[in-house]
Amino acid sequence: MDTLVMLIFLNGYVSAARHRIRDRAGDDTGASTLELVIIILGLIAVAGTLVVAITAAVQRRVNQIT
Repeated sequence: MDTLVMLIFLNGYVSAARHRIRDRAGDDTGASTLELVIIILGLIAVAGTLVVAITAAVQRRVNQIT
């Protein structure tokens, strides 16, 4: 029962903190289009790097088998 009470208290605390942060931020909500494009391009670059690294590792293992 103590855990549930603590979770309810923390939920209220986080909600109040979010409300205060939104009030301080003013009208600037969300990310701009340019920011989203930069984030997406970064994620695509990371995904491409992971694909290359995994492909190279798998190819190296396959070459060891044959």
